[in-house]
Amino acid sequence: MAYTEVPTSVQTFMDKMSDLCQKDHPRWAENFKAGFANTLLTTVRRYDDGSTFLLTGDIPAMWLRDSTAQFRPYLVIAKEDDDIKAMISGLVQRQFRYINMDPYANAFNEEANGNGHQTDDTMMTPWTWERKYEIDSLCYPVQLSYLLYKQTGDTSQFNEDFHEGVKKILHLWQVEQNHADSPYTFERDTTRTEDTLSHNGKGTPVAKTGMTWSGFRPSDDACIYGYLVPSNMFAVVVLGYLEELYSTLFDNKEIVASARELKVQITDGIKQYAVVQNKAGKDVYAYEVDGLGGFSIMDDSNVPSLMAAPYLGFCDKEDPTYLATRETLLSKENPYFYEGKFAKGIGSSHTPENYVWPIALAIEGLTTNDKSEKERILDLLVNCDGGTNLMHEGFDVNDPNQFTREWFSWANMMFCELVMDYYDIRIDAHYN
Repeated sequence: MAYTEVPTSVQTFMDKMSDLCQKDHPRWAENFKAGFANTLLTTVRRYDDGSTFLLTGDIPAMWLRDSTAQFRPYLVIAKEDDDIKAMISGLVQRQFRYINMDPYANAFNEEANGNGHQTDDTMMTPWTWERKYEIDSLCYPVQLSYLLYKQTGDTSQFNEDFHEGVKKILHLWQVEQNHADSPYTFERDTTRTEDTLSHNGKGTPVAKTGMTWSGFRPSDDACIYGYLVPSNMFAVVVLGYLEELYSTLFDNKEIVASARELKVQITDGIKQYAVVQNKAGKDVYAYEVDGLGGFSIMDDSNVPSLMAAPYLGFCDKEDPTYLATRETLLSKENPYFYEGKFAKGIGSSHTPENYVWPIALAIEGLTTNDKSEKERILDLLVNCDGGTNLMHEGFDVNDPNQFTREWFSWANMMFCELVMDYYDIRIDAHYN
């Protein structure tokens, strides 16, 4: 079942946001209405078993990461609307069903149709669209299940698939603390090196650090150094969620102990290996490290990113190391920071040079306390939508009419979340 019209509760919320924007920011209202409705009307598939499948947009598959981000703003409506609550719970249920099929996969098919990258040299199944292992693919479903519970009190998402999936996540992250012993390999026959792992599919060498290894970034591009710091930050946060859930809602001391131990080890690894010095000699977070002395100072537009650390719940917006990192990321020291005639912001290796991403701009706004800066970014986003009233993957800083991905639901919802944030409507990601 797909939505053919906007539910009443969603329309009411859209009208409320439109009223807030209308006086001073009518363009925000136009884009909010277009983006907020677009996700429901174009990407949602609901099933008789109660589960929900969510297209990423112009690709006929569901990413564990994108699907969570696409639904996150609807959590504020789920408080009042049982059907929206059930829709989100259904998404969590399907996410964990997929995780139990293969916790290393990042994207899945709606049914076992064999679509996607079936020729990749890794353990593919007809359910798997792509099997690029990314830490955040496991973080996001835990985050959504936790936030749904905290926002609404709903516990229907915590079924047997959830509990089994949590065990698989914890086990995988423990295994990947020593990637040399991992069963995971991935190779693709391609000239694009970002789409495959070197060293016979194992990736570049790493030493043990306490952090957990990731083959790919949330951009689906390969990591250069194996420990992706923002994704490890996200893992710390969701391990805190699990520690809380299994201490209070469920009585499982084994999971509590495993989550707590992993959280401490990864946190210590970040402190020991991921804090490096920028060109000015200031302590900043590296984007990736290998535990052997290699590291990169940069950021990518996809979330989790270093810029997003407070948004994820890892640190405060005013944390000194975060602020020094933020200043560095919004400078030419970050090779993916672009500035042009119409915009400046962070792009990605995934898109052309001089293309900045609305997702990254939204995160820049969501991680500052400066309301005028949020306003500047929102104005920039609506002025650079290519005349579509929707967000895109990336756009040219010198010509916003040049953009990638006409239909990109995640970017639409990140814009909507920033508008909500501007008017003090937020979903708190910090755990107790």
